[in-house]
Amino acid sequence: MLGGHSLLSVTHDDDGDLDRLVRARIRAIRVAQGWSLEELARRARISPSSLSRIETGRRRLALDQLVDIARALDTSLDQLVETDTDDVISHPAIDAAHAQMRWPVRADPGMAVIRQRLTDPPPDNPSRLRAHPGREWLVVLSGTAVLLLGNRRLRVETNQAAEFPTMLPHAIGTAGGPCEILGIFDRDARRGHR
Repeated sequence: MLGGHSLLSVTHDDDGDLDRLVRARIRAIRVAQGWSLEELARRARISPSSLSRIETGRRRLALDQLVDIARALDTSLDQLVETDTDDVISHPAIDAAHAQMRWPVRADPGMAVIRQRLTDPPPDNPSRLRAHPGREWLVVLSGTAVLLLGNRRLRVETNQAAEFPTMLPHAIGTAGGPCEILGIFDRDARRGHR
């Protein structure tokens, strides 16, 4: 029975390693938030002594408690027990025609990170601005970019970032010299830039 307070041992090829990993994650996220045992226990609606025993391995992991703890930590149960870390390194796909590198975001296959070198200013003709569903986030790695966003013309300097809904007509180019940008596109924005 998975509901109520029945205990569940998390299963995996090596139960002990996964068990230790989940307990370490709970503690690490709690500490990163700056929360005491008592604070997380209050948020998860369990006793501080139960939480302490969970973190130290003196209490079996119960599914209902893991769900409450994950929610209190503002994460999901899947992320709390995730073990697929074999493919940590990813290599970019090179699009030489558009002078960009593209990396898929595994957590959301519809998202992509794109690195692009821009050498041209943004278009002068407002009819060349694009609009499409989605959101876009970009950071300028070097140089200065010019972002045309609706009726606005924004300079984005090195180490500055911009985030905007892509339903606003937009275009990006350089301000007098080459610049490199790193952009994160959601599924809809990525489709709109194909």
